[in-house]
Amino acid sequence: MPVFQDLIIDLQKAPGVALVTLNRPKALNALNSNICNELVQALETLDKDTSVRAIVLTGSGEKAFVAGADIKEMQPKTFVSTFKENLFAELNNRVSGVRKPIIVAVNGFALGGGCELAMMCDFIIASEKAQNSANQKSSSGPTREL
Repeated sequence: MPVFQDLIIDLQKAPGVALVTLNRPKALNALNSNICNELVQALETLDKDTSVRAIVLTGSGEKAFVAGADIKEMQPKTFVSTFKENLFAELNNRVSGVRKPIIVAVNGFALGGGCELAMMCDFIIASEKAQNSANQKSSSGPTREL
């Protein structure tokens, strides 16, 4: 398994289960290009691992699963460059291509892209503290398909 900057992968919690933790708690696990790329790489690697039968995805910290897109990273970009990059549509396509069940454990905020990431997964388990919202005007992920 590769080493990741913004993810923690734990294969020891339960036999056959991989726990993937988005680990940017200071940014409320906001989705930037690095975490999206790492998540795709991790999920595709785990999908090929015959010892893994299911994947649990969660966020670190108490406040948020994912508080949306990383606005600091997006701020200097133009609409055209963001549209061409197509990061979140690519994330949706690649996560949807994982054949093993992905169970998302939501504790705290799942806003915008975080709510969409949860909807890309097969099952959503939400704590009593979970708050979901995907009210952005345009989307390239599963909200578009609703």
